[in-house]
Amino acid sequence: MNEVALQIGDAPLDETVVRIALAGALGLFLGLEREWSQKSAGIRTFSLISLLAAVFTILVLQTDIGEGLLILGGLLVIVQGVLLAVQGLLGDEDTGLSLTTSVSMLVAYGVGSLVAAGFIIEGVTVAVLSSLLLVLKRELHEFAWGLTREEMRSTTEFAILAFVIYPLLPAEAALDLGAVTIPLEPQIIWLMVVAVAGIGIVNYAIVSTYGGRGIAVTGFFGGLASSTAVVGTMLDHVRQRPEAASYAVAAILLANAAMAARNLAIAVGFTMGAGTSAGTDTDAGANTGILVEAILPLGAVIVIAFAVAGLTADWRESGSMELESPFSMKNALAFGAVFLVVLVFGSLAETWFGTLGFYATAVASGFISSAGATTSAVVLYRGGQLSAPEATIAILLATVSSIVVKAMLAATSTNKRFRNQVAAYSALLLLGGAAAVLVVVV
Repeated sequence: MNEVALQIGDAPLDETVVRIALAGALGLFLGLEREWSQKSAGIRTFSLISLLAAVFTILVLQTDIGEGLLILGGLLVIVQGVLLAVQGLLGDEDTGLSLTTSVSMLVAYGVGSLVAAGFIIEGVTVAVLSSLLLVLKRELHEFAWGLTREEMRSTTEFAILAFVIYPLLPAEAALDLGAVTIPLEPQIIWLMVVAVAGIGIVNYAIVSTYGGRGIAVTGFFGGLASSTAVVGTMLDHVRQRPEAASYAVAAILLANAAMAARNLAIAVGFTMGAGTSAGTDTDAGANTGILVEAILPLGAVIVIAFAVAGLTADWRESGSMELESPFSMKNALAFGAVFLVVLVFGSLAETWFGTLGFYATAVASGFISSAGATTSAVVLYRGGQLSAPEATIAILLATVSSIVVKAMLAATSTNKRFRNQVAAYSALLLLGGAAAVLVVVV
């Protein structure tokens, strides 16, 4: 007898037992918020529901008698949820809260089934996200109620682009133009469009919330959303208040820093998985696939812009900036069209006129969208059509074009001090970037 007990004690814990215990723990975790909120179903109910789902799922996987039980268990949870909802409707409890509890019980059943079936990460993810949604009830309601009709429409359109269109696109394709065949990565191209639009949405919210509290938020985050909007706003501020020239110049500098940071994020982020075939070089950047050559020149623009803004601005002033919309389907499609045109003409120019042809395309497109030119250079770099230094120079030329556009817009101001300072500091940014390019090339 003692020998048998010893053998059982020395045996490793069965994996099925671990999954059952984890299912119960996750159910308890889900029921914790409901218990704290003093709802009709709490910790014990949710934990038992997850355990029930785990037991039925294991029976399905290991025997022939559990499939009907699993379906029956799910139906029982649904019926119990309906009864709770009816009880809330007839009683004093908020109907919405009863419905939330009912759905949460069904989620707990699903989590228990997932974990028992071996989908541990998926089950834990569902449990954590569901609990987060329950805990952030007030914040989510306030966020939803505070959305305007335009913001709600923009968010819906963005969701369609990101979660509907993107999965439908092929991973690889080719554009046959007769004498030239241009390799394309539609999913990567569209992901870049979505990423740029997503940055605009995030920073629309930040500018809308903190725009009036400091020029750093207005300039930098506004520059991520729309650097042209920053220049236009500062022109209006300077026209109305000439003494505001100091922080207006700083806002434009920070917008340039944001633009360079966005281009750097695209250049580095979308080349992480490029592999050794991304470039034609044999240096460290091509070997790792990451476009590390872009870090120094774009980083120089960012650092110089921040340094000059920090040293020259009057930080006692503040300004707000109103953006019309967080996201627009028209703007997204326009960006995609510009990007595709730049990519096609850049490839043709590179084929017909060599690298200088693509450089000219990058300069011209930078006046419209430096992000579009940057993404074009990244795609060509990933496809091996541009080397790392060549892609870096193209990105820098597009960045230079964007800086020059802002200086040209500022030159229309009647405030001599404002336009002179913008011109001088923009030249300083260009010199710093050019010096960094020489370091990379040489």
